[in-house]
Amino acid sequence: MAAVGTMAAMGPLPAMGALPPLPTLGVPGVPELKPLTRYEAMRLGPGWSHSCHAMLYAPNPGMLFGRIPLRYAVLMQMRFDGLLGFPGGFVDRRYWSLEDGLNRVLGLGLGCVRLTEADYLCSHLTEGPHRVVAHFYARQLTLEELHTIEISAVHSRDHGMEVMGMVRVPLYTQKDRMGGLPNFLANSFVGTAKFQLLFALKILNMVPEEKLAEAVAATQRPKKGAIDHSGGAGHHHKAGNELARAGNELGERAEHVGMMHGGAEQHLVGLEGDAEALEQQVGLGADEQGEGLE
Repeated sequence: MAAVGTMAAMGPLPAMGALPPLPTLGVPGVPELKPLTRYEAMRLGPGWSHSCHAMLYAPNPGMLFGRIPLRYAVLMQMRFDGLLGFPGGFVDRRYWSLEDGLNRVLGLGLGCVRLTEADYLCSHLTEGPHRVVAHFYARQLTLEELHTIEISAVHSRDHGMEVMGMVRVPLYTQKDRMGGLPNFLANSFVGTAKFQLLFALKILNMVPEEKLAEAVAATQRPKKGAIDHSGGAGHHHKAGNELARAGNELGERAEHVGMMHGGAEQHLVGLEGDAEALEQQVGLGADEQGEGLE
């Protein structure tokens, strides 16, 4: 009855026809979560739990390898359970507002940031047996401010306990179609974190929707590329051993002072040619396996 009284005191819901449709993720291969407004979320009964998490990000003018734009630095956390997630946690609505509860948790893990209702981005109902509504916030900072938070996080109470460390999300994709964002998305995420990451990157226009779809699709393909890459690495290792053996043989043959000068010179030239050819082979392979990016 108390819940009914509280809901009545908040007044009737606005006419649904007056509300614009809520944005959805719309990326193939990622299950869609049901969106709801903050107003609707606050009207949910006492049987619902509320989680609040935040994405802190900053424009990043850096160039990877001097030629690949990083565009943004986006912070996530490696948790105690080996899963990736965003800073935040559950908020007890009996004692805290969403933002007060979120800031309390952020203070334990980051130490020097406070979010407001202006940073609120979205709410979604989660799937599963537990009735949880996931609220998500996003705050744009300067790169210097973001770096300060990364340093502060190392000295926070939760560092090395519930939080193993902060990580930045790579937003680029390498030429092999797996390196960068696709490989990052292939990690294990807690709860709604992966969905929230993709949703924020889309809604905030940080990564084009088609690039998000390509990155997700790449994680769902058989990992033939990884096997081929491993085989290639073995090939280059073998070539490197052959090059080393050729160099050793070259040195040993040069020490044979009793051999004829003409024959020795011809043999040494031949060995040098073999070594040079192997060196070129190894070098060419390394270039092919290099950090080519888009």
